[in-house]
Amino acid sequence: MNMETGPMEPGDARCPAISTQDIIARDKVAAPGWVRSESYAFLGSEDVSNDRYIDPDYARREMESLWTRTWQFACREEHIPEVGDYQVYDIGRYSLIITRVAPDEIRAYVNACLHRGTKLRASGSAGFASEFKCSFHGWSWNIDGSSKGIVCPWDFRHVDPASNSLPQARVQTLGGFVWINMDPAAPSLEEYLGPDALAHIRAWKLEDRYIHLHVQKSFPANWKLTVEAFMEAYHVIETHPQVAPSNADANTQYDVYGDHVNRFISCLGVASPHLDGRFSEQDILDQFTVGDASVLCEDRPTVGDGTARQAMADLFRGMFGQATGSDLSETSDSEMLDCFSYTIFPNTYLFPGVSLPMVYRFRPDPKDHRRCIYEVFFMRPVPTEGQRPEPAEPIILTDDQSFCDAPGMDAGFGRILDQDTDNLFLQQEGLEASAKRGLTLGNYQEIRIRHFEQAVDRYVAMPPHRPTR
Repeated sequence: MNMETGPMEPGDARCPAISTQDIIARDKVAAPGWVRSESYAFLGSEDVSNDRYIDPDYARREMESLWTRTWQFACREEHIPEVGDYQVYDIGRYSLIITRVAPDEIRAYVNACLHRGTKLRASGSAGFASEFKCSFHGWSWNIDGSSKGIVCPWDFRHVDPASNSLPQARVQTLGGFVWINMDPAAPSLEEYLGPDALAHIRAWKLEDRYIHLHVQKSFPANWKLTVEAFMEAYHVIETHPQVAPSNADANTQYDVYGDHVNRFISCLGVASPHLDGRFSEQDILDQFTVGDASVLCEDRPTVGDGTARQAMADLFRGMFGQATGSDLSETSDSEMLDCFSYTIFPNTYLFPGVSLPMVYRFRPDPKDHRRCIYEVFFMRPVPTEGQRPEPAEPIILTDDQSFCDAPGMDAGFGRILDQDTDNLFLQQEGLEASAKRGLTLGNYQEIRIRHFEQAVDRYVAMPPHRPTR
């Protein structure tokens, strides 16, 4: 139980309700160490300047100093399973061709012809290639990046084919994800994540999952506002009141790991402290919302003599396991139910739980700093038998479409995403109209936002870095 016992240091205050760790400690199937850990740090209480969300010059500095130095999720290994498979990853004005050049090697080439700069593959494209050939004048490169041919070589005697290879970004894989970094001097991905977060990610074995549903939508809000909208459960009671009866929002746990990773653990199957005593255990069970409800039966169970949390954990363990062909008998109740939200700076969220098995990715619109490209990937365990399923193709929604319009999207979860989006429209416009020049953050519930923006500040303060040959 969180208790206040006299004067406290800044950042020590907690919701007086039962703590996240106490909820998890009561579960029948015990949680692993990465769930039972805590890593909060007080990082200050000053306002965060709002110019970062509205100033085009700030966005320019981010593109020059942040995006060219950070590790980013470019695609999944399942997107490029065979030698020659490729997928284009764009971030702002930068574009990379991610391609498998050997069964155990993936490279990321700068997506521009070394003749006169034409993109070698269109943005958003994917497929198979035996070469990368410019559609303008026909210069070509092998999939290992080496020069293959120059049309009319007699006129380019000053170009040495041996030194005319495609420039590369750095590539590492982890958890089935392909990560890229355009800075040759950046730390390794392992150093970037730090030992604690790295151990957590490895424990999840996300390489054993596949993309079941992929939805993309662009809308008018700065990318950082969009990232931050999902960093706290403080907004749940006002923005998502329909889930509050089964979401322990105000007593969510928040943690930070090094400079680039933070998380929250929000327990499900228990009522919000804001609603204490208003709902029975059966009411909580009846109102439970999951990200992939397609695996659930139509008839909800009853609590009986137990709790809503335990009844739902038992149900999920059987039904998710049967629907996905996977063995979840040793998966903890917390992993079955709870929302684990990890941010990998700058633009990736990993949700390793079973009921909310997702990945988010956020990218700035290259033509408008007030717009963001937001993607949601729903993951499922790879079946223990049969072939690995193909990753889902992206469903791209228009500005005026609801997330519920995406085929395969759970209606309840689509509504939650729509509610978050509606807030972002108003927040972007409000910041531009505001007479107050900064955002005021809670010391605990909004620590992830402060941690995130402190990382932004560090990178923006660096000199520009542009990928070179």
